[in-house]
Amino acid sequence: MTDIALAASLPATPLTVWLASGESQLNSGPWHGVVTPLQLDALRGETAALASAAALHDAGWLRRVEVRGEDRFRWLSGMVTNTVNDLPANGGAWNLVLNAQGRIQGDLTVWREDDRLEIEVAADQYDRLLAHLDHFIIMDDVELAPVEGQTALGLTGPRAGEILGRLGLPVLPEPLTQTRAEWNGMSLAIRRGYGVLAEHYQLWTPVATVAKLWKFLLTGGASPVGSAALEGFRVAEGIPTYGVDILERHLAQETSQMRALHFSKGCYLGQEIVERIRSRASVHRHLRQLELDGPLPAPGTDLTQDGVVSGHVTSAADLPLSGGIRRFALAIVGAEAEARNHPFTYQAGDTAGTARLLTGPPTL
Repeated sequence: MTDIALAASLPATPLTVWLASGESQLNSGPWHGVVTPLQLDALRGETAALASAAALHDAGWLRRVEVRGEDRFRWLSGMVTNTVNDLPANGGAWNLVLNAQGRIQGDLTVWREDDRLEIEVAADQYDRLLAHLDHFIIMDDVELAPVEGQTALGLTGPRAGEILGRLGLPVLPEPLTQTRAEWNGMSLAIRRGYGVLAEHYQLWTPVATVAKLWKFLLTGGASPVGSAALEGFRVAEGIPTYGVDILERHLAQETSQMRALHFSKGCYLGQEIVERIRSRASVHRHLRQLELDGPLPAPGTDLTQDGVVSGHVTSAADLPLSGGIRRFALAIVGAEAEARNHPFTYQAGDTAGTARLLTGPPTL
């Protein structure tokens, strides 16, 4: 399906609908199961806002579901890979969702507010994950209740907290924490997500006030960006996307996302496989981040090391920075090739390139 045909079949976010009403040439398209702005300014400027300032963007592709009922803590803990019972009162945790064979069915974030539990999930995983979870509500007093009438804006960049503080909004000192605020006639839920190179905030607001919130944040000094720049920055941060970098065939440890795993929380679906790998064995491949020297490869491009195919690219992106374009990728790499730590080669059309494994976050 082409992007145009796909976009025609997907819902537009509330922000996209509002922006399109005043700008007939809005550049929008599919991302995470919705139609959202692809680009709102020059790509170099959008990337600069993400890397060194504060970027304001659509987060209307996120969905929230409240987990209700007397058994909610016990049941949800048994369905996800990270802690639920030990979450702090206004904390969150990123999780993988596994089947009984330990294969990854999706990812989500669990949020706790006092004794309330919510899950936050991408729109393109929403129906499938909720069906998977609902299948395991058997004799439990549990209800999955979608949170309606809300949408989110994202604020990303090393100065994101500075912008919030300037506007008199709460600044969260730690990732995966949340708070609420009544501000300029709006009821906001403010969450700080996980980030590697920048602060990542989501500001949840009623749909009716999303345009008002957008205007206030722009006035406070944030720069508007679209999903194209966000996608490039995601790859530069090394943060995987389910359905792109992480697939159903993968095991939890193959993703290298140990921040999603908790090894002393008690039983959960797929735990036996996770524990068996941890205690008795290793996996033969890992998701790793690369920096590229050469043309941009397509997803699925083979990576060759010492003449042998040793992995493949899952995501790749250009990052237009003030010092020039840098290229990053996420890739599934064989464990033996990773241990040798020799450069990889790849082919993009008629042009060859090289790639090297990154051992830590890049400096932009």
